[in-house]
Amino acid sequence: MTLFLLCLMLVCVMPFLAKVPLAVAMQRAGGYDNRDPRAQQQSLQGFGARANAAHYNCFEAITYYAPAALAVLALSTVGPLHVSLAVAFVVCRIVYLLCYWYDIDKLRSVMFVAGLGISIALFATLL
Repeated sequence: MTLFLLCLMLVCVMPFLAKVPLAVAMQRAGGYDNRDPRAQQQSLQGFGARANAAHYNCFEAITYYAPAALAVLALSTVGPLHVSLAVAFVVCRIVYLLCYWYDIDKLRSVMFVAGLGISIALFATLL
């Protein structure tokens, strides 16, 4: 269960980890604008724009993974299948971020769908 909880924690902190490349891109685009960072983020292009989108997508991923993981914790004993699905989700999200940053669009889409499928599979284990 510790690994399952670690995966949940990683998914929840991933948006903040994904902010690092975005902050670097903002710094390279004339310095990090702490007074109006969202406006600066919207003006980024190329890598910076992709880093921004990847950062926000991490928050979106929490909305479909966390409820599934929490449902497993609340309604079931965490078993090896749950742990495997949780690890697979984290791996998919890391690959997803790398694909977004390096503009590998098709694999990125596959990783998104895989992650969504893993979340659905976590729910399905409870049926």
